[in-house]
Amino acid sequence: MPSPPPALPEFQRYQFAFAAHIRDPRAHPRPRGVEARRMKIYNELLYNNTEGFLLSCFPVLRQMLGGRRWPRLVRAFFSIHRSHTPYFRQIPDEFIQFLQNEWTAPADYPPYVLALAHYEWIELVLSVSNRSLDTPVDAHGDLLAGIPRLNPVLANLRYDWPVHRIRPRCKVQPAETFLLVFRDHDDRVQFSEINPFTARLLTLLEPGTLSGQAALTQLAAESRHPDPALFMQAGSAMLEDLRARGALAGCAA
Repeated sequence: MPSPPPALPEFQRYQFAFAAHIRDPRAHPRPRGVEARRMKIYNELLYNNTEGFLLSCFPVLRQMLGGRRWPRLVRAFFSIHRSHTPYFRQIPDEFIQFLQNEWTAPADYPPYVLALAHYEWIELVLSVSNRSLDTPVDAHGDLLAGIPRLNPVLANLRYDWPVHRIRPRCKVQPAETFLLVFRDHDDRVQFSEINPFTARLLTLLEPGTLSGQAALTQLAAESRHPDPALFMQAGSAMLEDLRARGALAGCAA
């Protein structure tokens, strides 16, 4: 934690010292005049609250790191990161920002920490999202002739690791992985692995400017498919499947 400017009043300098000790007791001494027992209560209460919010969002990451590396990571976040929100629910958001922008993984940490954390975090993001479609949609419209509209609470994700398969005592090898995550009509967050073609199709449809047929035609040209008619038939079935599962809301009305 940065040192307070010398011009600050004494009580504010004391507050800086108090907060610095809570963030990192090993690096910053306990302020004078504070009983060690009481200071310990402050330290444990604030750290444990922060860790509790992280544990609820990142249970698999906690399992993979174990009882030694997980507390070190939480302490690094607690001592280094400066949150930009007062809401406890957004602590996991701040943790992801910390991993992306401020944390350098020590040699004894697995290389998939950020990917796994992001995968676990996205479920929280979608479960509380209030995004909605901003234009009318025909839920039963022609997905080829019309302009398909994606579920507004959806994430089309690519990772370098099979994050959905990472579990304790399982050997993990890097592998390009595409995942579709969305909140369905029953407000449940659904996860499914998809292939690169489906991921690319969703990317083409996301701006809401291409018809289903135009998107599939572009995708067939990009992939140099030998039989565009067969590709269009398979692509039409893919669009219908995405709508049936709730990933597509329908067509622009």
